[in-house]
Amino acid sequence: MPEYLPPDARFFDADIDFTESVAQDIAPANPIRELARSKVSRRNFIKGVIASGAAVSAAGYVFRGAGTGGRAQAAAATPERLVSLKVNGQTRRVDVTPNETLLTTLRYKLGLTGSKLGCDRGECGACTVMIDGVAVYGCSVLTASVRGREVVTVEGIKGKDGGLHPVQAAFIAELGPQCGFCTPGQIVSAVALLNENPKPTRDQARHAMSGNLCRCGAYENYLNGVMRAAGRA
Repeated sequence: MPEYLPPDARFFDADIDFTESVAQDIAPANPIRELARSKVSRRNFIKGVIASGAAVSAAGYVFRGAGTGGRAQAAAATPERLVSLKVNGQTRRVDVTPNETLLTTLRYKLGLTGSKLGCDRGECGACTVMIDGVAVYGCSVLTASVRGREVVTVEGIKGKDGGLHPVQAAFIAELGPQCGFCTPGQIVSAVALLNENPKPTRDQARHAMSGNLCRCGAYENYLNGVMRAAGRA
């Protein structure tokens, strides 16, 4: 008859390694060791992941629509990028993105760098241009929105004889330009004002020019230039 052993006595059996048994009970599972013990090889595991990814991609392709029909729908949803602009009396064809501003197009695609990039958020007026005779900030207007409209930059402003415009000559006489960075916007704003109101009062001129910031503080010089040009612009 075999000798009876109480339940706890099994740990003292000579055939059992007590240290290894306890270590296996308390040690956390090692995923790499478990993968090695399983019948799934690393190569088969990677193959399974690749196959799963291909299945997901195929499902997305099915739901989007395959063939030329899907591409035709995408093309129909994309706005036309080639835009015709009438700038300074000339029609220019230019490729623009849907979110491209008029200032970006003028400076970097049409080479009209007279309009300056200042704040780029419609505050300083250095990028002022005229659209259908109205002074606007070029950084706040999308190029695609001005197709078929008349755009005038400072490069398109000149006198009847091809020389200086009366506003430009008056600004020079009154020492308006200091560093000159704001000057193109000041000129465009003044010309737009005098085209609409050739003889403004000083307060009207001040109000019309208030959208142009001058880092040199030559506001009175520019205002005097507007009043000098009034009636002769």
